[in-house]
Amino acid sequence: MALAKKEHELIVSISPHIRSEESVEKIMWTVTLSLVPAFVAGLYFFGPAALMTTAICIVSALASEWLVEKMTNRELTLKDGSAFLTGLLLGMNLPPTAPIYIPIVGSFVAVAITKQLFGGLGFNIFNPALIGRAFVLVTWPKAMTTWVAPTAAFTAMDAETTATPLGLLKEEGLGKLLEVFGDKANLYWELFLGHSAGSLGETSVFALLLGAAYLLYKRYITWQIPGSYLATVAVLAWVFGGSDPETGAFIWFAGDPLIHLLSGGLMLGVFFMATDYVTVPSVRRGQLVFGVGCGLITMLIRLKGGFPEGVMFAILLMNCFSPLIDRSFKSRTFGLAQKKEEKKEHKH
Repeated sequence: MALAKKEHELIVSISPHIRSEESVEKIMWTVTLSLVPAFVAGLYFFGPAALMTTAICIVSALASEWLVEKMTNRELTLKDGSAFLTGLLLGMNLPPTAPIYIPIVGSFVAVAITKQLFGGLGFNIFNPALIGRAFVLVTWPKAMTTWVAPTAAFTAMDAETTATPLGLLKEEGLGKLLEVFGDKANLYWELFLGHSAGSLGETSVFALLLGAAYLLYKRYITWQIPGSYLATVAVLAWVFGGSDPETGAFIWFAGDPLIHLLSGGLMLGVFFMATDYVTVPSVRRGQLVFGVGCGLITMLIRLKGGFPEGVMFAILLMNCFSPLIDRSFKSRTFGLAQKKEEKKEHKH
């Protein structure tokens, strides 16, 4: 029979005893802090509309969590930062000028259904922000694929509709992409800085790498998933992404990995969503498999699928395989082989 826990009771458990200052709350707010550079870049390039979209996502995510926990008489967990982070990530995955109902519905699906319906933080199977984005994408595809050209936030307020670099590459080829950006050197530079159309938090690779470097330094994420994911994308883009600029005919080993690495939601997905503790494998070798799988699916969709981007679908599909991957790469039990040998000797 379990004994009632006393106020000053000392609980002693089986060793090893590891003390850590880390907590869910600290981790969530640290990841939020690491996204600040990319968020600020989004505000600079897309102006007040980006701030409005993100703010609605965050407020809706917090309201959804509060409502569900109140209705189910569960402890309120708003202060742990997970709902705030989900809203921020969803906002950064939306077009800057998304209609107001899209961030509201997306946040509700992300928090109330994907997270809370499965039991709350730590029990969700899929990344909540990506499920929210997937839902609004299939529900309002036109609004979710209407992109605007970046403008300096406080100098130009008029938004011009345009295509993303990946959209131009897929629909009209590399020749059209270079015609818009001038040459490859300028294309790389603009993609790196973030001066291109896309979701408000995905365009500036420089800002995203600043946040990723901070998480790697704090050891909140490791290199296994980002490294294997990016390497797989680069190799597949080089092998299968080449084509003749004039005829469009496929050419082996002639693709440009940098365009695919710097474009779309790859950097945002690789460092901030594919590394989600809850929905990815916990075993390091399994994380390598997870990253490679994400890279394969991403490039399959980018090169052969109907969408120009595949990061969201890749991460969500690989989330399904996370439990299987973990079971396939179980940690070795030390002394097990010796015990088996002792049992055999005992039988003889």
